[in-house]
Amino acid sequence: MGRVDTPEPKLCARCGRSFAWRKRWARTWDQVRYCSDACRRARLTPTDQALEQAILQLLEARPAGGSICPSEAARAVYAGDDDGWRALMEPARQAARRLVAAGRLEITQRGRVVNASIAKGPIRLRLCRRSAPLP
Repeated sequence: MGRVDTPEPKLCARCGRSFAWRKRWARTWDQVRYCSDACRRARLTPTDQALEQAILQLLEARPAGGSICPSEAARAVYAGDDDGWRALMEPARQAARRLVAAGRLEITQRGRVVNASIAKGPIRLRLCRRSAPLP
């Protein structure tokens, strides 16, 4: 029997990761916005929006082609003097993935653009240099 064509993957509105069509979503795929129940429950918070703004402001203050580490945005948003900014690291990476999906940023590792959904380890963020979609 032939393989049924499935719709293209989507990006989660909360975490920015790519997720694929599932049979249980066959009737509602057009309305699906989140990759999981956890992301659907969490939604976007004011902290998430502040992280996105901090990333863009930090990058705009850099020379053309400059990059930042997500930790810089986490530190900019965190109000305390201790190392509580570390709890904002994954939300900062999520904010970066959302900005990649919006076409505003690129995520790099060792100077090369990487797929935001599967990048692991240290990453850098920079404003988009090209308009072509990532592989």
